[in-house]
Amino acid sequence: MRVLIVEDNERLAGLVGEALTRAGIVCDLAPTLEAADAALACADFDSLLLDLGLPDGDGRAWLERRRAGGFALPVLVLTARGALDDRIGGLDAGADDYLVKPAEPAEIAARLRALLRRPGPRANPVIEVGPLRFDTGARQASVSGDRVDLTRREADLLEVLMRGAGSVVRRSQIENALYNFDEPVSPNAVDAAVSRLRRRLEDKGLGAMLHTIRGLGYLLEDRKS
Repeated sequence: MRVLIVEDNERLAGLVGEALTRAGIVCDLAPTLEAADAALACADFDSLLLDLGLPDGDGRAWLERRRAGGFALPVLVLTARGALDDRIGGLDAGADDYLVKPAEPAEIAARLRALLRRPGPRANPVIEVGPLRFDTGARQASVSGDRVDLTRREADLLEVLMRGAGSVVRRSQIENALYNFDEPVSPNAVDAAVSRLRRRLEDKGLGAMLHTIRGLGYLLEDRKS
């Protein structure tokens, strides 16, 4: 999961980002609404963590305009505005969930995961490709019920490949899902991550499901189906 944190308090944004990263969530920070617009224009995110009081405008009004334009990304509002009218107004403006500061990072992470488990076109919480199954909420993979031990990055990579199963997933898509804007990415980082994941699958007898498509990317498919 990749989340954009729109928060102008640098210390708070950093603390929340670090906590979410430990929970297996890739995070990028935007201190203004303008920065949020720029980030959303050049990267794909799974959800948005939005403060309302920002230096260049009101987050609630921004969200309302975005929703009117067809913006469908799940949004969790995290704000100091805790009055009943504020909470109702935030939800009516398009927030999927609303949390009042201060909030525990563990709860923030749980609520973000819950947003992605909700039914609808955003994301299926459980993905299956042949005998391979991945629970996106629990970040857990299994093969015919047998658990596959994965690191956070391996789990993120597997989710990207499984969501694109049957089609070539380009390297740029993988980089976008696995690394934030500030994280250095070496030329062979994606290859190394795929290699580690392939070994995990080989241990379960599924190494043949993952293919390298030279010059394009990677393909995960169950050729027995």
